[in-house]
Amino acid sequence: ANCNSQTLNTNYSSSYYRRKESNLQVKMGKGPNAKKGAKIFKTKCSQCHTVEEGGPHKQGPNLYGFFGRQSGQADGYSYSSANKKSGVMWGEDTLFEYLENPKKYMKGTKMVFAGLKKPQDRKDLIAYLQKSCSA
Repeated sequence: ANCNSQTLNTNYSSSYYRRKESNLQVKMGKGPNAKKGAKIFKTKCSQCHTVEEGGPHKQGPNLYGFFGRQSGQADGYSYSSANKKSGVMWGEDTLFEYLENPKKYMKGTKMVFAGLKKPQDRKDLIAYLQKSCSA
C-alpha cells in the first residue's frame, strides 16, 4: 500500500507543479522573440541607431558591442554628460528599465525616444539587440 500511495502522490505532485508552471508563464508573458524585436528595431530605432559592426553613428550611436559595456563608451560618438556619467552597465535588466522611459531612467539623456510601454515589446527588442549587437 505504501508504494502505491507514494506513486499516486508523485503523479499528483508533478501535475500540480506543471499546472503551477503554466500559470507562472501566463503571468510572466511569452518568452522573448528576436524576430519581433527586429521589426520593433526597424520601426522605432533604426532611424537613429545601427547595429552592425563598424556601422555608422547616426543621431544615436552604433550599438554593436554595447551589451555588458558601460553607457557612453562608443568611440566617435558625442554622448550627453548624463549618459557618460550615469555608470549604467548595459544588460537585460538595465535595458528593460531604460527602454520603458529613457528620459526618466537617465535624466539629461539626448535620446528623444518616448519609450516602449509594453513589457513584451521591450523583451523582444532586447532579444534582437543581444543577437545583433554582440561582439
